[in-house]
Amino acid sequence: MENCSDFLPWVGPDASLQILMNLEDPGDLVRASAVSRAWREFVIANGFCKNLCLRMYSEISRVARVVEVNNMAEPLEAGSDSSLEWESLRRDHRVYAHLAQSFKSSRTQDCILEAISASSTDNYPEESIDNTLEPSDRVERRPSYWSSKGENNPAVPETLTYKLVSRLCVITEISIQPFKAFFQFGYPIYSAKAVRFRIGYLKAPLEAGSDRMDESSAGHRYIEDTFISAYVSPEFPMSQDNSLQKFKLPEPVLCIGGILQVELLGRVQRQQMDGLFYICVSHVKVVGRPLLPTFDVEILDRPGKAGKCVLKYNPQAERCMSPARSAENQAIVSSRLRVFRLMQRGARGWEQMIINTLLGNAAIGGDYESDEELVV
Repeated sequence: MENCSDFLPWVGPDASLQILMNLEDPGDLVRASAVSRAWREFVIANGFCKNLCLRMYSEISRVARVVEVNNMAEPLEAGSDSSLEWESLRRDHRVYAHLAQSFKSSRTQDCILEAISASSTDNYPEESIDNTLEPSDRVERRPSYWSSKGENNPAVPETLTYKLVSRLCVITEISIQPFKAFFQFGYPIYSAKAVRFRIGYLKAPLEAGSDRMDESSAGHRYIEDTFISAYVSPEFPMSQDNSLQKFKLPEPVLCIGGILQVELLGRVQRQQMDGLFYICVSHVKVVGRPLLPTFDVEILDRPGKAGKCVLKYNPQAERCMSPARSAENQAIVSSRLRVFRLMQRGARGWEQMIINTLLGNAAIGGDYESDEELVV
């Protein structure tokens, strides 16, 4: 023990840097920073936790700076620029260490909050994109699906745009169920030939109360003009099958901005009555890990900062999220989300459905499927 020495000064900073860069567990980096003052200064000064987050998700490069919300730490006294810089490095170390841990520990769930718009809609609101939020293709014994407008050209694509439950989500897979027209002769299935996904953000926030499905298509132009995709998936072939088809992304993608766009590429089914090609979807589901309420982002829309964001960390939210409290909050939010979707749809008997949802009772008539997996 008398001959033991600290290997950091012994091997030198370059070799030490390479050694610690091999640590892939945020807990290991935190433990390394607790070994001694010298180790702590080395870990913080070299931004190992931020580099770990970058290796996990390259989208972190869009973070311009980090902010701690409701920081209860003692205020830093006025001092030199070097002391302020060191405090900034310490803050970044804390935030990125917690972020890396959240990437590994956050719970997988359904991540769609609401539908924003569709590139076209055949009969609004009966065939609105809002119908794709329901897990069943029948609601109150009525067909529930979104339908595009008919086209002579089967190559014309369509897009469905959704807002996610958090502006910071790790997305792993998307599922889509084509609609089977059980009320038409031969029970045709109006699937697309292929599907592709775009993940990103809006340059400007959605206007409250705007008509997202305006038949003049002004709402559609708004989305297309302001949606910025930071990730584009490969194309996935879609089967002409009335089932919830899962499309797993090649690797998990960090969505910064909370907007997902589904691109439906090509049409396979012609409607008998008018001879036009349609695409119809009964359900869309996004599986991922939202990082709210601990983390949030603010998109920067300023010259020289386009595409950048501010990462916000709320340590108070993290301390309050005990397992029991978290489950209780998730149940409450899930009920509220259910009510919100019912009111959006304007479904018949929604008053009674709200009462049953809030009381935790089963849906009337058994036409609604269980929402046990829909936890926000």
